[in-house]
Amino acid sequence: MRETARLAGLFAEPFGAGELAHAAGLVHDAGKATERWQEGLIRAAASGGPVGLDHKMLGAWLLLRRGKVAAATVMGHHGGLQSAAALAGVGPEGDPWVEIERFFGVVPEARALVEGPSLMPVGWGDRAVAEFGVRMVFSALVDADHLDTAAHFAGASVRLAPASDMEALAARFERERLAVVAGRSPSPVDAIREAVFEEVMRHAPGERGVFRMPGPTGSGKTLTLGAFALRHAACHRMSRVVVAVPFTTVTEQTAAVYRRLLGRDVVLEHHSNTEVEHHRPHCVFGGRDASLGAENWDAPFVVTTTVQLFDSLFGRMPARSRKLHRLANAVIVLDEVHALPADLLEHILDGLRLLTEHFGASVVLASATQPAFEHFPAGRRAGIRSLVADAGVLYRSLKRVRYEWRVQPQPTLPEMVAEAAAEPRALVVVNTVDHARVFFRDLQRAAPHAAVFHLSTRMVPAHRRWVLAEVQRLLAEGAAVTVVSTQLVECGVDMDFPVVFRALAPAESLQQAAGRANREGALPEHGRVVVFDIADLPVPRFYRAAVDKTRTFFADPRIDPDDPVVLDAYFRALYQSQNVQDGGRASAITAARHDLDFAAVADGPLVQQGSSVRDRRLAFRMIDDDGVPVVVSDYGDTDRVLDLVEQVRAGQGPLREVFRELRGHMVRLPRHVMDRPDVGALCRPLVAGSRAMWEWVGAYDRQVGIDIDAIDKETIF
Repeated sequence: MRETARLAGLFAEPFGAGELAHAAGLVHDAGKATERWQEGLIRAAASGGPVGLDHKMLGAWLLLRRGKVAAATVMGHHGGLQSAAALAGVGPEGDPWVEIERFFGVVPEARALVEGPSLMPVGWGDRAVAEFGVRMVFSALVDADHLDTAAHFAGASVRLAPASDMEALAARFERERLAVVAGRSPSPVDAIREAVFEEVMRHAPGERGVFRMPGPTGSGKTLTLGAFALRHAACHRMSRVVVAVPFTTVTEQTAAVYRRLLGRDVVLEHHSNTEVEHHRPHCVFGGRDASLGAENWDAPFVVTTTVQLFDSLFGRMPARSRKLHRLANAVIVLDEVHALPADLLEHILDGLRLLTEHFGASVVLASATQPAFEHFPAGRRAGIRSLVADAGVLYRSLKRVRYEWRVQPQPTLPEMVAEAAAEPRALVVVNTVDHARVFFRDLQRAAPHAAVFHLSTRMVPAHRRWVLAEVQRLLAEGAAVTVVSTQLVECGVDMDFPVVFRALAPAESLQQAAGRANREGALPEHGRVVVFDIADLPVPRFYRAAVDKTRTFFADPRIDPDDPVVLDAYFRALYQSQNVQDGGRASAITAARHDLDFAAVADGPLVQQGSSVRDRRLAFRMIDDDGVPVVVSDYGDTDRVLDLVEQVRAGQGPLREVFRELRGHMVRLPRHVMDRPDVGALCRPLVAGSRAMWEWVGAYDRQVGIDIDAIDKETIF
């Protein structure tokens, strides 16, 4: 408990809650000093089973006296944060002072917690600040507890990464950036990129806060963001940079870019492909706590996903939450912010505002397509400052494509396949995995001798990386190549085609797809973006409202989807029509946050009073179906993957490192797909007693990955 208290206090010091977190660490296991728990421990040692008794109540009761709602961190340090209301019933059975005195006999310094002023930092009287303060203290506590536990099992002391020299990292980044710029082929847009870079960097010494970085695709946004974040961190003595992007494919590419400039020892890549924590309190690998494999972002430069970031920020479970205290005194870069879910934007923006105003962070909101954040009250309160003075001029100077519309009358699938097949180099972007597979198969038949590739999240990351590398090689050689992909290529994937075919989608997706056409501005004429709408591949339900607005604002071909003024009007109309501030989920989350009901925020409110069932439709979830990770061994080094799978199954070795290596061999299948009997028959569980992680034992197609459409042909009952 002393070591957990020391670490927790150290972690919470940057946001002024060191004393409170130290107290939580000191009492978090106080209940283990009671006679009942010690007797239970003896029985468990003999039986091999769990102790089966609560050990959190006593410490929570003690901390409640001076730590108020922060006592929820002690109550939740294993099973997750609950609510402020749940603390009303906190208290051990019988006379608590008998048990407290037993605890004080072991940890006498904890007696000082009985009397004294509140441990809650100044400013936490505001409920919104208190909510995030509790989340951050919870993070500090569970990270400290997990690190101490891991050190115990390893027979070693806890080792923390030394404080980062952000000045040195910023200098290294700039040195390597200049080498990258000097080493690449000249481009017509190089001068514009450098002008944007210089303008943005002038803001780096400015005060902390929330910044907007509008950057058309191809404007050098990735390098500019990294340089700004590191220089801003160096100017303000900040601890780290956290870059969050919307898709794991972008995470992989972005992390690779930053590793090249900063080194593998500096950049940590973390996303949800290896999240294994289940909502049950006892999720184990071979008898060991699975959450010990969770990342805690103890690195100077972290690349993650927006799903991982915000589901953790508004989550309640220990493994997800343990990293949050690393956001204090950090520069948080959110790239491709147009992909953030509209009905969660008020809460996302409010969370970012709280991090900057009360926890020492700075935030950069970056995208070629900037949503109308000022439509939201939290966006207006955040005081967003632009890093680029005149975005309209920038977008016009980087105009590199023209749009063509195949919408009315609707073409047929064979017609669009034939048009794509006639192009020597083309990218086709469609809206769903099924659409990608259908278009890809048809295109293969239409052009049997052409180099045609498929990209979707049904492929393991290692497979996708190979495809991207092969496509880049062919493009560099000027060879003929066609790629059929889902929208995963629209954010940050560095490909440059003379023509892009895009299935009708929301305006922001059309603009993002256009960023893969004539990216370097090297064509003598504009690149082409062909927008098509075919009945054979209908617009999916989740896109229909935004597509209707897209038709309204961009029905006239003379109106450009790249125009930031029209896009701003489009976003405002879209948010208004969807009632995103006062809709069911947004309002439910608002009520839960006001009540400091962490369980209701993360899992949804109770269906009815007295019930244990929660309405997950009203929970804060970045993705309604974030999928179930399945490990595929039938691609790449099969023997190595199988060895890693066996380590996971047996709980051998440092699981965090095993998970990191397995990321390149995982596919996340939607839960409704996993529920199909024929799919379930091809999965073998890796986590005992839950569906947190599986091993795929079915076929893996070398072109499209896991082909659900073909499963019934291979399954034998």
